[in-house]
Amino acid sequence: MKILITGGAGFIGSAVVRRAIADGHQVVNLDALTYSANLENLTDVAENPAYAFEQVDICDHDAVRAAFAKHCPDAVMHLAAESHVDRSVEGPLEFVRTNVMGTAVMLEAARSYWSGLDEAAKAAFRFHHVSTDEVFGALGDDGEFTEETPYDPSSPYSASKAGSDHLVRAWGRTYRLPVVITNCSNNYGPYQFPEKLIPTVITRALEGKSIPVYGDGRQVRDWLHVDDHADALLMALQKGQLGETYCVGGDADHRNIEVVRMICGELDKIAPGNTAHAEKIEFVADRPAHDFRYAIDASKIARELGWRPRVSLDEGLKSTVRWYVENYGWVERIRERGFHSERLGLVKQA
Repeated sequence: MKILITGGAGFIGSAVVRRAIADGHQVVNLDALTYSANLENLTDVAENPAYAFEQVDICDHDAVRAAFAKHCPDAVMHLAAESHVDRSVEGPLEFVRTNVMGTAVMLEAARSYWSGLDEAAKAAFRFHHVSTDEVFGALGDDGEFTEETPYDPSSPYSASKAGSDHLVRAWGRTYRLPVVITNCSNNYGPYQFPEKLIPTVITRALEGKSIPVYGDGRQVRDWLHVDDHADALLMALQKGQLGETYCVGGDADHRNIEVVRMICGELDKIAPGNTAHAEKIEFVADRPAHDFRYAIDASKIARELGWRPRVSLDEGLKSTVRWYVENYGWVERIRERGFHSERLGLVKQA
């Protein structure tokens, strides 16, 4: 299969690209190379004949259509999105542009391309839209998100992703475009941009800095290793029922402060400082509209497609911490491009 993957130089996108090529697929990576994209994430596949890269803004109608015409994909996996919640609080319109308008452009380009295919290719084509559990808003002390949970987004980011989900469903119903949607929980693993919670904790601890935690750290997230997510996405693309939504979670619900302490404990073993790293934890003012709890019921994708997470949070955190310790130069090269985690005066904890 030749898969057109948008946002393939990002954290989750690059994991999907690497996995798809390992599975024998051809990949066309469309990425605008904004601040969180990094072609270094794809060094292992950059010279592979099954890989092609096009620097394209998904809001550019002509460039997107040209990419379809040039590469003639069998399927689309749409991952390109602005995804950092605190940035959406500071600058919401860019999130609306990329996540809503960009998705509409992708859908229209895909529809035009799909309409011109022969019947066999048209029947095999898929448009897989990758979204987030944040579209559902916050849970209370009990319960889990399912595919039937009403949308109730809290931030400009989650609202823009909710809008994109609705567009995909509309194109599926109105134009019969063959679409599949997945909504995932919090991802973590190697190559994650340093604004997010886990790499922020690791990198600041390695530098001997304070480790800021929003509020009292009691917010609950379901943690999904990015390699497990990549497996789920490719399975949903190939085996998912058209028009269906699948929630993808790691079955690893923990409070943020628990995760931070787990990271600190692992760092104490492999990169000890003068004091225990947990002593550097500092609670800071919470961000606006910070959802309290997310949890995913992933029984549908397990039941219908046979997918289940394989990486436990304990195992995944250990390997992730070790990766950042051993690849700290990757973080430094991002900083050389002008990134600093304190740029907004906030710590990114989606």
